[in-house]
Amino acid sequence: MITLRDAHQQFVGHLQGKSRASATILAYGKDIEQLVNFLQGINKTNPASVETSDLETFMQKLANENYTPKSISRKTNSTRTFFKFLKSSNLIEKDPADILEHPKFENKPPRILAKLEYRALRDAARSDIRMLAVIELLLQTGIRIGELAKLRVEDIDLTNFTIHVPPFEDTRERTIPLNKSAAEAVKNYLPIRAKTPNHALFVTKTGRPLLIRNIRTAIDRYFKIAGIKGAKVNDLRHTWVAFQLQSGVPMTMVSKLAGHKRLSTTEKYLQFIQGQTVEGKVKLEEL
Repeated sequence: MITLRDAHQQFVGHLQGKSRASATILAYGKDIEQLVNFLQGINKTNPASVETSDLETFMQKLANENYTPKSISRKTNSTRTFFKFLKSSNLIEKDPADILEHPKFENKPPRILAKLEYRALRDAARSDIRMLAVIELLLQTGIRIGELAKLRVEDIDLTNFTIHVPPFEDTRERTIPLNKSAAEAVKNYLPIRAKTPNHALFVTKTGRPLLIRNIRTAIDRYFKIAGIKGAKVNDLRHTWVAFQLQSGVPMTMVSKLAGHKRLSTTEKYLQFIQGQTVEGKVKLEEL
């Protein structure tokens, strides 16, 4: 008989085999470890003995300990993924998490930067050639920070003004037009890029790939210098999506270039923009 502890280890190995991001594996691993500890505390060590009511009790315990609904929703997702893996691996016959419901919580609307704000951010980073290139790529292409961190030098085509975005975790591979502002920022950065055999586009002074946390910390610092409050790195992506839709770029085109899995994800931005131009443009707008 396999124990929950053993199943937990198999689950982590399964995620590693699927080449999931290390941060994702760590988050899932900790969530399930917390769940397993709870279940062992109520004498449930066999995965097949776990019932839906046990999982609901665990989620209620988290709520009583003042975990936010968003955190509980994430742990619910981890739990459902874990038991789905157990069932597909024939380690259990019935999935107790299949009908486990997510707590209700209100998603905050995306933070869309005003023109004065993203221009102020750009000005604040003007003397930092590398970070200016990072900011311009995020702002002018709408790519995710994780995708940007994975970019290679060869993904930038300054001849045809395109950027190739390799797949990252569950995101889609795609090619995005590179406008003049972004292309110029990258062109200025490449000569000062540290000489290194590493192919990563953005590297440290010693030639190591620039990590997501380093990029986020640097941009947060420039947000502060620019006097922009309540903004995060991902808001550059929100701004790009909203700006393109408002400018009349077809929703299907914006959705594809943004790498959204569903058109409905792109559609949600419509309620946060004003004075939308009639769709019909085929050229992306420069911010």
